[in-house]
Amino acid sequence: MQQIQQLQNSINQYIANKRYGASPAELYDPIGYIMSLGGKRLRPCLLLMACDMFGGDVEQALAPALAIEVFHNFTLMHDDIMDKAPLRRGKPTVHEKWNANVAILSGDVMMVESNKLIMQVNDSILRPVLDVFNNTAVGVCEGQQIDMNFETRAIVGIDEYINMIRLKTAVLVGGALKMGALIGGATDSEGTLLYNFGEQLGIAFQLQDDILDVYGDPEKFGKQVGGDIISNKKTYLLIKALELAQGETLTQLNQWLAADDFDPAKKVEAVKSIYNQLGIRERAEAEMSQYAEKALQNFEKINLPDNRKTVLKEFADALLVREY
Repeated sequence: MQQIQQLQNSINQYIANKRYGASPAELYDPIGYIMSLGGKRLRPCLLLMACDMFGGDVEQALAPALAIEVFHNFTLMHDDIMDKAPLRRGKPTVHEKWNANVAILSGDVMMVESNKLIMQVNDSILRPVLDVFNNTAVGVCEGQQIDMNFETRAIVGIDEYINMIRLKTAVLVGGALKMGALIGGATDSEGTLLYNFGEQLGIAFQLQDDILDVYGDPEKFGKQVGGDIISNKKTYLLIKALELAQGETLTQLNQWLAADDFDPAKKVEAVKSIYNQLGIRERAEAEMSQYAEKALQNFEKINLPDNRKTVLKEFADALLVREY
């Protein structure tokens, strides 16, 4: 079995060598640009690990692994336009470096390129792999729309929020794992267990991201701590605080949410203080642990020797013990 570092090196090398087209440059240069910005490469690595876990040929899985990463970055390119985000991983976003029209059209080509990469899968499993990919892609788009809908709603329930992050974030983790499993020779039922593992893991991962945005070490987190508080983003922490706060505490929280002119540092400090008062961090961590446990229960059901499951298990554990 290959180790995590070997698999990460394989996908990074494959991404670095991939060319998408040359002309017109405005169409293809943004693809190379956003793909060169790096990131954790979490999803393609998971696909390769799943393939390797079932004894498949990792070389045969590189193209569909890149397909997942190209699709993921396509969604980021379009999300950045919707969010009017100036930076992506510390660099100008595509719509800032070029313009919104370029970013839209270049993103569209990325979706096509991801399908072309999927088509390199062996014909005998192409249809089920493509079905997983397409269902996953639709889920991600549904999740993004639901997230945008939340921006104009005063009240969002915890169950609604969990479903949104399931679609926007977690189904792509599950989809990557199931695709890798199928390419590696797994049965559909084994692939489904791995999909469920990935989906629950993805929810836990996003809940941890919510926690780190407020409580993470700014030196390690890589972006502004408290950004979700400043923008009134409806995360698990804010939704739970609005659900639990009463009296003067609720009044103070609503005042900060309604404020147009404020000192960002003071707002973060004040809202964080309310979270501390209500025990929000502990509740969020308990929720995260619950989904991590559900993920492991699905993983344990996969009928493979423990030594074949070690790499993926260690990678999953590391995801949920992070500071960034």
